[in-house]
Amino acid sequence: MQTDLIKIQKTEILSDDWYTLRKITYDYLQKDGTWNTQSRETYDRGNGATILLYNLDTKTVILTKQFRLPTFVNGNPTGMLIESCAGLLDQDNAEDCIRRETEEETGYQISAVQKIFEAYMSPGSVTELLHFFIAEYASHMKISDGGGLDHEQENIEVMEVDFDTTLSMIDSGEIKDGKTIMLLQHLRLKSIL
Repeated sequence: MQTDLIKIQKTEILSDDWYTLRKITYDYLQKDGTWNTQSRETYDRGNGATILLYNLDTKTVILTKQFRLPTFVNGNPTGMLIESCAGLLDQDNAEDCIRRETEEETGYQISAVQKIFEAYMSPGSVTELLHFFIAEYASHMKISDGGGLDHEQENIEVMEVDFDTTLSMIDSGEIKDGKTIMLLQHLRLKSIL
């Protein structure tokens, strides 16, 4: 891939185990017109989608809780993280993916989803573009316990939490997941709950 500003010189695969870690050497055109050779690593895990389910009547949201090794390695004593439902697109479009992930992880079969934006979550090293959705849920939409898929080694706890409580959980540090904070703040800013 080349542009007038960037010329890729070399790409090396450093790891292709869980996802793909590449070392890319490239020339970058500086503001003064000179070329600067740089080298960076990129972690390609594919693009993903996330959703926050909310209930207008009960003023609650559905969150998940699961073990996340990188947070444990970085000082989270239990490695458990409270998050919005999410998953990788694989070969699906974002809306199909998030409907599938919602059912697998939370047990809710939702009818209508609303895409609100897209964002790169860690653009300094991770290639992933995340598609953000919200959707209303009701008790009659619950078709299973959720919890994820055994063959994907998922062990997910489904949580129904009062919306105001989630905001306090952000303040206290109990919720530290970026995508979840963004979705909760979206509901707050748009006065949805």
